[in-house]
This record gives sequence, C-alpha cells and structure tokens, in this order.
Amino acid sequence: MKIQGMELLKISLLVPILCIFSFADGGSIGVNYGRIANNLPSAAKVVELMKSQGIDRVKMYDTDPAVLKALSGSAIKVVVNLPNEQLANAAKRPSFANAWVFRNVVAYYPSTAIEAIAIGNEVFVDTHNTTRFLIPAMKNIHQALAKYKLDDTVKVSSPVALSALQNSYPSSAGSFRSDLIEPVFKPMLEFLRQTGSSLMVNIYPFFAYESNAGVISLDYALFRENPGVVDAGNGLRYFSLFDAQIDAVFAAMSALKYNDVKITVTETGWPSKGDSNEAGASIENAAGYNGNLVRRILTGGGTPLRPHEDLTVYLFALFNENEKFGPTSERNFGLFYPNEKKVYNIPFTAEGLKRYRDSSPKHSPATGGKQRVSPGTSNGQTWCVASAQAGKDKLQAALDYACGEGGADCHPIQPGSTCFDPNTLQAHASFAFNSYYQKKGRIIGTCYFGGAAYIVSQQPIREMRIPHRILKKRKAGYRRWWTGPDRTGQGRSMG
Repeated sequence: MKIQGMELLKISLLVPILCIFSFADGGSIGVNYGRIANNLPSAAKVVELMKSQGIDRVKMYDTDPAVLKALSGSAIKVVVNLPNEQLANAAKRPSFANAWVFRNVVAYYPSTAIEAIAIGNEVFVDTHNTTRFLIPAMKNIHQALAKYKLDDTVKVSSPVALSALQNSYPSSAGSFRSDLIEPVFKPMLEFLRQTGSSLMVNIYPFFAYESNAGVISLDYALFRENPGVVDAGNGLRYFSLFDAQIDAVFAAMSALKYNDVKITVTETGWPSKGDSNEAGASIENAAGYNGNLVRRILTGGGTPLRPHEDLTVYLFALFNENEKFGPTSERNFGLFYPNEKKVYNIPFTAEGLKRYRDSSPKHSPATGGKQRVSPGTSNGQTWCVASAQAGKDKLQAALDYACGEGGADCHPIQPGSTCFDPNTLQAHASFAFNSYYQKKGRIIGTCYFGGAAYIVSQQPIREMRIPHRILKKRKAGYRRWWTGPDRTGQGRSMG
C-alpha cells in the first residue's frame, strides 16, 4: 500500500530498558507490629530498629502504652487499633468512645504521630458476631476525635479481609458480599468519603497461591517477570496477583458508586516457612514477594484499574510470632527474628532499592523445579511499552530519565532519524522504555517507570511511514513497529 509517495516500512523493535526508577510521588511502606510472642525485644529497641531501617509507618493491634511512649518523638506515623472485643461498648456508649480516644490518642498526640485508628480487625469473620457494632463504633470514635479537634488529622477506618468479597475473579467482576452491602459497606464507604478516609484492606496473594498452586504462576504471585493475565471483563492485563486482588476491591467499590474512596493495604506478606502442604512458603519466596512489593510501591503508580493511585501498604509482620496458633506459616511471616536480625535481606526505602536485586530462583520446590508460564508467550521474549493511562507529565518524566540518566539509546527517535515517526510522546516513550528494558536484560522491575510502563509478551507492532528514498537504500526486510498497547496490553496493528 502506498501513501503519497511513502511506503510502509516494517521495522524491528529490539531496544532495551531497565533500572530501578523512583518518583517522588510514589507510595509508602509500613509494617505491622504484632506481639503474639514471648521473646520479642523491648518497645524502645523495636522503635530504634525501625528507625535504623528507615521504616516510617507502623500499625499496632492495640494501644499499648509502652509502645506509644516509645514511639514518642520518633516521627514514625502510627495506626492504633480498637480491638473487636471493644466494638460493642464503643458502638453503644459515646462516653466510652470519648474516654477511649482521650486515653489512647489525645494523651500521646502529637508527640506520638498517630494518623489513623483501625476499628476492629476483619470484623466480618469474627466469630463473636460483632459486625452490627462496626458502623456505630466508627461514628462514635470519629465524633470523639471531633470533640478534641483531631477529626481532620486522625482518620478512622476498619481493615476488611478479602473474604468480604462475593466475587474476586476476574477483577472486573469484583463485588462485595450481598449480605454486607446495605448494612455495612454502603454506610461505611459513605462515612469514609465524608471523612476523607481510605478503606483498609488485608490482602494475601500467598493464600490464593497456596490453594491454587497448580493454576497460579508463582512468578505472577511474586511480582516477577511473567506474560500476565488478561481480565476478560475489561481487557486489562495483570502482571501480579496483588494488583488483581486490589482491583477486585476497587471494582466492588465502583459498583456501589464509590470510585473516589482510596484503599490502604493494612496487611500483606509472605511466610518464610510453612508446613509440607503450604505450597510456596520459603525464605526465597518471602524475600521475592516482599522485596518486589516494596519496589512496586515505592516507585509509584497504581493498579491497571486505577493507574494514577499510589498505595500505602503495611507489610505483615515486623517479627516472627512464636505464640500464634495455626499452621507453621502463621508463626513465620516476620521480616525480623526476635534477636532483630533480618530473616532475609530486603530494603524498606527508595535509597535501599538502588542496591536491591531479587536474586531468588525463578521457581519454587512446589512447582517441581519448573517454571509455569501461561499461554501466549513468545518464546520467553518480552517488550516494554508506555501506558496510555500514565498521563503526559509522568510519561515525559520517565522518557527524560530513560534517555538521560538511564542510558537508553534514544538516537533513533530524534528528529530526522528513522524512528522519529510516529512523532507522539507515547511512541517515543515506548521506544525508550523498551531500549532500557532490553539493555538491562529484562530484569524484573526495569519496566515500571513509576507506573508509566508495563511488559507485553507479544511484540508490539505499528506501520511507519518512511520516505520512499529511504526504502531504496535499504534492501533488508523489516518488521512492523508498534502503536503502543491497546486495552489487552498486546499492542495493535495499524495495517
């Protein structure tokens, strides 16, 4: 096909890109400080440990005075908890809520930087049937905060388990349990909207993988390079189970018309040890999940469904807890041993990410030593493309980095060069991103750019208009260029 003396030239795209790219507007990492153990260090030592690791957020499961005092002056932001067993009193008696807030928040604030109160924990699965007290308790605690003029600075929410969803797969079909919508979720989401609070959610890809190890790719669960999974409902491609689970919650909220409410992931983690029937529980996989999650969060960017929404995520947990009941994994979610040594080496800060690499194997014993790959791969080849949803500012910043400090080969997209057309920000960014990704060996995390890029497993293609005189000078065959991803993340042909 000829177009005004120009022909369609098929050009191969074999350019590279990669690096740990960090934006200032990335998400935030915190830790859960569980204490169901008899061998943990003192609260003062724990605070020093967190400070030494650059951990600046912590979530508690109570309001222990020793811990709150130890956190005083540390600048570590704190989430405290009103336990499930106190929900009934807080719901029925405003005087109880006032006294609780005064004793556990006002008495320490602002020296102890309390930023939120978690009302209960996974109340819907509480065997003591405390669900009916949740909303009244949240409102009474908020009113008590207002009494002390803290309602704008100390937020109120409640951590929910993923079991609160009636449907979670595919993500686009996410919906809340029908029995909870009217009595709980609608009033809770309205409360969160009015108070500017986020929905607290506990998300554990480990449990989904453990129960479906024959179906779910381990690399998909651990944020490693994988061909991704396309959501048949919305066409979006997911490269991590974590993102898919979060988007299921976002979809459930959207179905109730609460698209504007944010999410805070109050618990997520991976055990370093488990029983023989707990597939995937190992030090290598725990390091891979948590290390790659930290990189995923701190480099910014949201989920496929909400690409511009950075997340605050609390890792579970700070220590292994030797007095917890249940399978072996329950006692081995810790990032540190009680002697304060790391169970495995991962960073918690953007600075630490500069030196971090996920060096664990690309498979686990649970897969028989074989890496499962979903259908649709191209002999293991992958490419990095720009996200159309990233926005001009983020794409431009990422492009500047790739072509500058990142060292991508951007000469072909300069004016007058063979790859300058199509002259669009997305096309140029995709070229630069992929150049950097390939150059760095397609290592996990090198095609992210703060949420401005993602990996595809089929070579992206696009026809380019090239002057006929150039065609005369070139006798070799060419392949087609990409347009950038379509909604399936696979790219689309222009011819």
